[in-house]
Amino acid sequence: MTQTLPTKLSRQITAEEIAAFERDGAAVIRDVVPAGWIEVMRTAIERILNDPGAASVEYTPDGNKGRYYGDFFVWMRDPDFKRFILGSPMPELAVQVMQSKTAHFFYDQLLVKEPGTIEPTPWHQDLPYWPVRGNHILSLWVPFDDATLESGVVQYIRGSHKWGKMYAPAAFGKDTGFADIYAKAGLEPLPDFEAMRDNFDILHWDVGPGDVILHHPLTVHYAAGNASLTGRRRGLALRYLGDDAEYDDRPGTFVENQKVMALLPGFDMKDGDRFAAPHFPQAWPRR
Repeated sequence: MTQTLPTKLSRQITAEEIAAFERDGAAVIRDVVPAGWIEVMRTAIERILNDPGAASVEYTPDGNKGRYYGDFFVWMRDPDFKRFILGSPMPELAVQVMQSKTAHFFYDQLLVKEPGTIEPTPWHQDLPYWPVRGNHILSLWVPFDDATLESGVVQYIRGSHKWGKMYAPAAFGKDTGFADIYAKAGLEPLPDFEAMRDNFDILHWDVGPGDVILHHPLTVHYAAGNASLTGRRRGLALRYLGDDAEYDDRPGTFVENQKVMALLPGFDMKDGDRFAAPHFPQAWPRR
């Protein structure tokens, strides 16, 4: 029998939380993912780790310790991922933060770093990877373990979403098939922010299951490897698109990757199109 789980937020997102997000480009929302959803999704994540998808990536090279696993559009093949992205409190959270009347789900990205994983997630912005433009675009990062600097919680350069810059996307790992695609974007190369990190105000929060970190698609961010020898770092990034988001047919985005496109049969969006089902289902208002 399918477990009945909460669909509504247990509280409204506050004006102060929204203001922090708009000011800094990232913010943390505490205690908004019910415990039942955490348990369902932990089980679902184990299913995916044991049966990787066709577009999944093992970012840890052979011979290295740990495991850095990435996967995309998992909701299309796992019913619990689909339930979570459409039927949990996450869509309501997204529309409140975006201050949008509607939300379509863009895609999910599972990012797991097992204990002892040294591979970082490089400094980057999200939007350069995506064929999207608009103001109502939001990323939610949902942890399913305690996440700290030691275990690789995400770090953000405060206010970088207001720089008016869109840097060239960088591949998360070698031989992933994305580097040549991203080179087509023709954007300014990303500076070496790691070498310059003392020049910036870098935000991070210790978070645990139940919390959500949210960030703007142009906020520059990074995550170290998981230096913990015992604690896992299972995180799920969810991307929601609001009222004014539309398809951007510029070169060098992930839709040029054959593995990604294989997940989107019949995809034929044109520049300026609005996102819609079946590839990008309506998440709010719920149908």
